[in-house]
Amino acid sequence: MPGLTNERAKMLEALLFASGESVPVAKLADALAIDIPLTRILLSDMADTYEKENAGIQLREVDDCYRLCTNPSYYPAIAKLLKAKPRKVLSQTLLEILAIIAFKQPVTRSIIENIRGVNCDHGVNRLMEYGLVEERGRVMDIPGRPILLGTTEEFLLFYGLKSVEELVGTPDEGLGA
Repeated sequence: MPGLTNERAKMLEALLFASGESVPVAKLADALAIDIPLTRILLSDMADTYEKENAGIQLREVDDCYRLCTNPSYYPAIAKLLKAKPRKVLSQTLLEILAIIAFKQPVTRSIIENIRGVNCDHGVNRLMEYGLVEERGRVMDIPGRPILLGTTEEFLLFYGLKSVEELVGTPDEGLGA
């Protein structure tokens, strides 16, 4: 990449490429044997370089972790090459369930059902299949110890968020609970 002239920046790019997944900034700093503030500067410069050059890859931050992702504007060519199936569109029901989980997390199925007024098992299972929702443990002080649900890193990437704190509003706004 022409914009990456610093040897550490090139090494950082190689680390992110080789990992293939999100890497915490502290782990990147440790691998480069530099401090976290300098690592953040390198990451910021790298992201700027990719953006200025409209590169085929982007640097994405999610929950203080970084990963290389393909530029969405090149998705049609990537899909053609990989013969990827078109991304499934979420139904209104799935979007409602996902919104409740995103704003209320961690949340149980019964809370989702109380808000929506209908059973949500199928919708939650589908969102888990899509990798947008995951189990986050159990409520220990309630009979039956219900499962807690929350969004995943894939959810944040899908919606272009760095963290759930970027969601507009507060957890209890507009959800009727």
